Order: sequence, then structure tokens, then C-alpha cells
Amino acid sequence: MAQQLTQTEIHYFDRHLKLSGFGREAQQRLKAARVLVVGAGGLGCPVLQYLAMAGVGHVSVIDADTVSYHNLHRQVLFSPGDVGNNKAETAVRRLAAQQPLVRFTAYAEALSTSNALSLVGGHDLVIDGTDNFETRYLVNDACVIQGVPFVSGAIDRYTGQVSVFNYAGGPTYRCLYPEPPAECGSCAIDGVLNVLPGIIGTLMVNEALKVLGGYGEVLAGRLLLVDIRGNGYQQFSFSAVEENKHIQALQTSYVPEAESGGRPVEVSALPGGALLVDVREAWEYEEGHADDHINIPLHELPQRAAEWAGNDRTVVFYCTTGKRSRMAVEVAKKHGIAAIAERLG
Repeated sequence: MAQQLTQTEIHYFDRHLKLSGFGREAQQRLKAARVLVVGAGGLGCPVLQYLAMAGVGHVSVIDADTVSYHNLHRQVLFSPGDVGNNKAETAVRRLAAQQPLVRFTAYAEALSTSNALSLVGGHDLVIDGTDNFETRYLVNDACVIQGVPFVSGAIDRYTGQVSVFNYAGGPTYRCLYPEPPAECGSCAIDGVLNVLPGIIGTLMVNEALKVLGGYGEVLAGRLLLVDIRGNGYQQFSFSAVEENKHIQALQTSYVPEAESGGRPVEVSALPGGALLVDVREAWEYEEGHADDHINIPLHELPQRAAEWAGNDRTVVFYCTTGKRSRMAVEVAKKHGIAAIAERLG
């Protein structure tokens, strides 16, 4: 139900209210809306900022990760003083200072099968800015079960994509991606130009405003592909698969142990003679590490494979949260090695 605007809000959103095809009615719908943003990283930061400035009444964000120095060139809500702090909580503090007309809630945890249904069910729309297929499938299935639409975006080096799923009877994420692609890029390994998350993030918010405000043509059943290096914008359509609309329960496993936190590294519990590889950045490694571990930053693993892939020892990757170590395991798979992902205690 649309909520009446206060005089302060009428003044603040003056340019929205004057906008033909949007106006007061759409703004009131935004005020009444509750949106859950999954991930406060490269995509999540511009998404959160523009949702808040647009006047979405209640914005929630969930992210278990902490701010790292290498995040700062693209994750625009964070500053050097925020390094080491939880992303969701830090983002909410910054946004609350910028936009006092909106309510914010931070969840300093990972989205999981134990909390996904309750969180998704408490919101009108979900925006997924995560960087792995396990979480995307979890978001999709929870949204299908709860009848909530969601906007999804992804980035890779110079390209990005945006679509809207589970909207007005349209296709779900599983209709577009029945299985994860065999090849999937990673910003941590391949890099990303800092403007790309901003471009894709604002396009994601635009779709959210369409869904919530009732204006424009929603990207349901269509995938928008963006190539910022070649100035290319393409769309292609995909159809709904009926069985994907009738998911009844979450799967028992979406996110591997390392992605949801994993176990702290316990050397005594690892295979004898294991090669322990710290995949954090060099500056993180220098701040504290074990003497019997080697440091190879995640993005250097492919080029330095001879240092970790050329022997018969079990390879154990680890980092602060387990996220980068899980990505390292995927790199190892491409070299025909079954590695283990762990995290620091």
C-alpha cells in the first residue's frame, strides 16, 4: 500500500515528483517498499546508495565479509579506516548519515538455508549482487518459494549483465542458468575496472525502481549484456521453464563450507605433509602469518602454479573468511588438482 509523503519528503524528492511517468504515486510506492540487498561489495555499494537516495522506505543488507584494502577502488561506500570492519554494518552507518529518510537494517552474516526464507519473505524485492552461483541459486529458490521478485547483476573484467527474475510469472534464474557455466570469471583473479560495478549497479537499481514504482519496461525474461570497453549493449530473451516456478523447498546444500565461513585452519586436522598456501594479499600476510605457510595471493595463483601444483602434497588454501580460498580451489581444479579450502581462526 502506498504511503503518503511528508513535506520533507516532498521537498527532498521534488525532481522525482515532477517526472512524467513517475511522480508522486511511484514515490509513495517506493516509500512503502522493503528491499533486501544480498552482498555489500562492488555491486552492492552503488545499489545500496541509489536505493537509499531514491527513497525506498526500508533497505536491508546482508554480508558476512569484511572490508579489505583492495575493495576500496570500486566499493564506494568504504574508506581506508573501514578496513577490517563488516561490510553490511559499515555500509548502513554510512548510508544512515547520507539519507535520514530511510530505515536501514544490517545483517552481518552470510545468506544460508537457515535464514534465506525468513529474510526474503520479509521483503518486497531482493537485489542480488553476489559473485558466486551457489548464493545466486539460493536467492532464486528462496524468492520462488516466497513469491518475491529479484534483480540480479554480475560483472567480469569489462563486461556485466542484468536481469529480473520471478517477476509477474516470468522466468526464474534457473530458467536462464539450469547449471553453472563451465567457465566463470572472478574479479579477484581476473580483475575489474572500477567503473563497471557502478554502471551495472545503477542499472540494477533502475530495474528495482521499475518493479517497485510501476514505471517502464522491466527486464523480465530478458538479459541485458554490457561491454564497457566496446560500448556494447545487447539484450536477448529467454523463456520460463514451468517446473522451475514450483520449487517447494531449499536444497540441503548450496554454499560450500568455506563460502559460509568454513572451519578455522587446524594444522593437526589436515593431511600429513600438506602444503599450506595463504591466498591473502601480501600486506595481509605480513600483518600476521604462520612460519610454515607460503603466501601466493589469489590473483597470482595461475601464474605461479609451479610453486603449488607441481608436487604430490595435498594443497590447502586459506584466507580470512574462506571466500578467496574457495576461489583458489576452483583455480586448482583447472590444473587437475583437488585442493582444500579453509579459513583463519
